[in-house]
Amino acid sequence: MITRIRDVRRAKGMTLAEVAAACLPPTTAQTIGRLETGTRTVSVGWLNRIAAALGVEAADLVSLPDVVDLPVAAILGTAGVTAPRQPSVATPPRPGPGALALLVETSQGEYRAGDTLWLDRLAPEEFGRALNRDVLLPRPAGRFLFGRLIGRDPGKLQVLPLAGGGRQQVLSDPAWLGVATRLVRTLG
Repeated sequence: MITRIRDVRRAKGMTLAEVAAACLPPTTAQTIGRLETGTRTVSVGWLNRIAAALGVEAADLVSLPDVVDLPVAAILGTAGVTAPRQPSVATPPRPGPGALALLVETSQGEYRAGDTLWLDRLAPEEFGRALNRDVLLPRPAGRFLFGRLIGRDPGKLQVLPLAGGGRQQVLSDPAWLGVATRLVRTLG
């Protein structure tokens, strides 16, 4: 099995020792190095431990024939655009459990037609995490409201629609809400 442990570790900016310490239970930098180079066989258990330490899915650590790596060409920083110190690849985003998508068909606010928003579904006890963020709220009869969550009182949410001139709407606490976490936009 060909692994991408080294590529992902470098992309995350972690040393062998940092990954080893983040594993549960902790291991040694030498063990991580041997697993990276293939000197030691990588089991599913090791893949899961290392993936958790790196904050990625185990599948991100394995080279699959139908997945194309995205090489990092340059890094934009305070000193301008520079070449990476060593070759690395960007880890593509993966939706988490319960994630939702919102397709933008007509431009509204800062969103353009053709955009896709990734949303994390939150339960009512987590609604406070979505304050001052763009949210999707389910309404009766299969309808939805999308806007900025600007307030939360017991049993009620205040949402400001993104369209200019829209009036604040108050909704009774829905069963869930989707908070926008990632914007996918084609440039050009």
